[in-house]
Amino acid sequence: MVVRLLSLFAAVIAIAQGGITACVDQTSLGGNLYLVNQTFQLAKDYVPPDLVKPAVRSQGSSVTLRREAAEALEALFAAARESGHTLVAVSGYRSYASQSAIYHRKVSSTGSAEKAGLLVALPGCSEHQLGLAVDLGRASSTQLNYSFGRSKEGHWVSENAHRFGFIVRYRAQWTDITGIAEEPWHLRFVGVPHAMEIKRLDIPLELYVYQMAQASFGANFTEGFGG
Repeated sequence: MVVRLLSLFAAVIAIAQGGITACVDQTSLGGNLYLVNQTFQLAKDYVPPDLVKPAVRSQGSSVTLRREAAEALEALFAAARESGHTLVAVSGYRSYASQSAIYHRKVSSTGSAEKAGLLVALPGCSEHQLGLAVDLGRASSTQLNYSFGRSKEGHWVSENAHRFGFIVRYRAQWTDITGIAEEPWHLRFVGVPHAMEIKRLDIPLELYVYQMAQASFGANFTEGFGG
């Protein structure tokens, strides 16, 4: 029921944001609000149409994002520098094949598909394949771990990312909803208006989609959500 309802909502949003051709196979939303998780998966062959390399400090030369997200990241990095923080882009777009390799390495290292799934999205379920997600490090460490969230750079990102259209996608208190453990380094681009509202509401993207559906279509549309 939930999948059917969100898919209907997806069609409405996609048409409003540039036509039904904007839809990605099996994905629930259009535009920058594509919801990608274990329920709403991307096709194996999906590649964003406008990948570019943002002009920011990065680890290696392979970090790319969709153009709008890349431009927003450049603005975020510039503002961070003005506040005395040096950020590093560690990972951006990943293909289905790349995500699959990362996931299977995590299964091997943890010894459990269940444990691995909390730490690395399954192939087809990663926001990185959208080209709208970026993992951040700092000048002193590009390791993707919880220390980023405790650092001064991490605190700045948490308090300011929404001003540039990004949200911190995975928080510890949302794991039961998102299916992913806390990742203070993982930013997702949704656009400034949505990011500002998600920050104000302090909710994961899944619940934001639900609230948009309820506001747009009322109780009849959202009947059956959550059970």
